[in-house]
Amino acid sequence: MSVPPAGTALAGGTHGPRALRPLLDTVLDALTTGAEDRAGPLPPGGPDTVARAVRDACHPLLPDHGTGAHAALRTLVHTLAAGAADPADPHCAAHLHCPPLALATAADLAAAALNPSLDSWDQAPAASTLETLTSRALAALVYPQAAEPDALITTGGTESNQLALLLAREAIPAPGRPHTGPLQIVCGANAHHSIHRSAWLLGLPEPLTLPTPNGILAPDTVHTCLANLTGHTGPVLLTATAGTTNSGAIDPLTDLADLADHHGARFHIDAAYGGALLFSDTHHTALTGLARAHTVALDLHKLGWQPVAAGLLAVPDPSALAALTHQADYLNADDDTEAGLPDLLHRSLRTTRRPDILKIAVTLKALGRRGLGELIDRTLAAAQTLADLIEDHPRYELHSRPTLSTVLFRPIGADDTTLATIRRTLLTDGQAVLGRATTPTGLWLKATLLNPHTQTGDLTTLLKLVEGHIPR
Repeated sequence: MSVPPAGTALAGGTHGPRALRPLLDTVLDALTTGAEDRAGPLPPGGPDTVARAVRDACHPLLPDHGTGAHAALRTLVHTLAAGAADPADPHCAAHLHCPPLALATAADLAAAALNPSLDSWDQAPAASTLETLTSRALAALVYPQAAEPDALITTGGTESNQLALLLAREAIPAPGRPHTGPLQIVCGANAHHSIHRSAWLLGLPEPLTLPTPNGILAPDTVHTCLANLTGHTGPVLLTATAGTTNSGAIDPLTDLADLADHHGARFHIDAAYGGALLFSDTHHTALTGLARAHTVALDLHKLGWQPVAAGLLAVPDPSALAALTHQADYLNADDDTEAGLPDLLHRSLRTTRRPDILKIAVTLKALGRRGLGELIDRTLAAAQTLADLIEDHPRYELHSRPTLSTVLFRPIGADDTTLATIRRTLLTDGQAVLGRATTPTGLWLKATLLNPHTQTGDLTTLLKLVEGHIPR
């Protein structure tokens, strides 16, 4: 059999790795040179400069005759790396966008090469079993007392929250408490935007959004709200957050679970950010009460160092997922299922679905719970160090001590316009990527630390970069 050219060779089969190896050398070289050209957390020059560089590299994007595999890879991978916001740079700290582990990234290459699709067993024999084993192991972290906890693999917190709302909408009513009205969601102003967006998508009433002036849901406020819903004829879903996007705050989970029980409401916890504390011997107690939720959203492409995407929705019992049952004869015919072929279609609202579980499973096996826990401890310690530096600095004020790895701060006396200008200037110059958070006390700069190898010197430099743009 003749060997096809590099551009048309396949990644799978016995010859695939041989075709990939030289291409990977080209990719790795281009990643290196691109990062060297960028020389910072973000390309300098702003959107127009980056767009011009991409257009120049792409032109012509669809030539009559191609450049060949290595030239195309070298040009476009270099351009992408040179124009990237690199979360591995300690000064790239705006979002819940983590630098992935090299280990997990290597595993993701294998997933891409084999290209299983987890919508039927005959497309993903080994991957489907790996997903079952790994998702159940992670669900057991959330629900340690449950007999058969389970978890669905999702694209992240948004999909997990959407599924949680769907399962609440479709839940079978308790005996003697029939539902005649729609699901009513109760959440805090600190909730992720996907709660409101999912309610809209599912045709549900606008969520009742409670004020969170201190960044977390107050039990007294929740109690009053739920008590006033006694005349509501439909089910009620109380949603809490373990790791808010704005500040990393964690709602009082145990108190809220008590209130949900007392008022007969379902309880969902969005732990997309903070759920990874379950790996940590030091910090896991911050999640006390998590196991009392009917559903829990997790996301390992935040404090889990996985390439996007790596989300989960955990439930204490697989029967909770019955509403997702669906049948398509070409994917899960009844006679195939009866003959023993696993039915995968009920594991997601998506059909074609890549094996995101592989990188997660490799990371868990390689590092273990304690290894991941140590990375989490190190990252949260860096946030405390940054908070110390800010408190000790005469020109800065700290919003509050960090709960997770998010630190809010601002120059003393700076107004909102000045803060927004400082942030955009740092972006345009390619010096630092900081986020922004609006609280009842105004606008703050937000540093979301997700690099477990960040050093004190990196944090000191970050503060100096901001200080250099404070008006005198």
